[in-house]
Amino acid sequence: MAEIRPVRFGIIGCAEIARKMSRAMSLTPNATVSAIGSRRLEKAVKFAADNNLPASVKLYGSYEDVLDDPDVDAVYLPLPTSIHVRWAVLAAEKKKHVLLEKPVALHVTELDRILEACEANRVQFMDSTMWLHNPRTRIMRDILSDTERFGAIQSIHSSSSFSPPQEFFEKNIRVKPDLDALGALGDAGWYCISAILWAVDYRLPTTVTSLPAAKLNEDGVILTCGASLFWEDNKIATFYCSFLAHESMDLAVHGSHGALHVTDFIIPFVEDSASFTISSRAGLGVEDGMHLGWDKTPEEIRVELHIPQEALMVQEFAWLVGHIREGGEAPDKKWPEVSRKTQLVLDAVDKSIALGYKPVEL
Repeated sequence: MAEIRPVRFGIIGCAEIARKMSRAMSLTPNATVSAIGSRRLEKAVKFAADNNLPASVKLYGSYEDVLDDPDVDAVYLPLPTSIHVRWAVLAAEKKKHVLLEKPVALHVTELDRILEACEANRVQFMDSTMWLHNPRTRIMRDILSDTERFGAIQSIHSSSSFSPPQEFFEKNIRVKPDLDALGALGDAGWYCISAILWAVDYRLPTTVTSLPAAKLNEDGVILTCGASLFWEDNKIATFYCSFLAHESMDLAVHGSHGALHVTDFIIPFVEDSASFTISSRAGLGVEDGMHLGWDKTPEEIRVELHIPQEALMVQEFAWLVGHIREGGEAPDKKWPEVSRKTQLVLDAVDKSIALGYKPVEL
């Protein structure tokens, strides 16, 4: 069987995250950067120089030129959320596979337009939630599925927060209502919601209620918020996301027989390894009739990575694109479904805040 040639990526927009992604593409054997597009050619030229991209990479002063390039198979879109629907739909109509930065849309109706365009044009869609492609995530999934070791999931908590300098609140697109109106909910909250849904194998909750402690800036953009999620089988989850609190990337899952904890689930502390702890059937130890400690300490499991998690994401996406392009296979429906369910819960949290923290049913 002939070797599948690398997928040629066009990067549309020179946002800071695009630097990390261009590096990921250079580390991935089945992907390559073919073109960079910005609204100004000078910015694309500077991006290529700053990131040591080869001279063969085409540089464009418009997004349209990237989409019209026949040497581009797929596009990565690190654009403001408010214009995702426009450019993702156009990319799909130009038969370009779509790797879209999160949050993918301002509302699920916009996402549905994107997904419908991708399906109609037989192109792969995936959002850029990198941690889902870390091998640690697969190992944790196996543990959560082990009913003997972990039991039934009872509760989940996740948090994602950081406290940037004042300049962030004045200039960053994530606090601008015309660019990324979802603020911390769309940025940090997307990770929290994705982690909760991942833990329950993407079974949607029945009720979502925002906690009555959201903080918004003067333009109505969310700076910090939290929510509780409830399932009919009495599983519960909570999350907290913020631009106002110290760095956190925590995930805790509690089952009837075990507990799993991760303190860096979004971005590992170091990029070549990742760890988590698992406790199973642990309890308090008794000495002389007193509880002086636990009868077991948590087990740390560490996973080594040969390439960073963002490169593993690009590798998975390129593998799917290659099999569509070379083998005539249909796009994988898993990733659009994952994005849509995450967006549905995010929308419910946003709606609950707007309703004065009332419950929203899904």
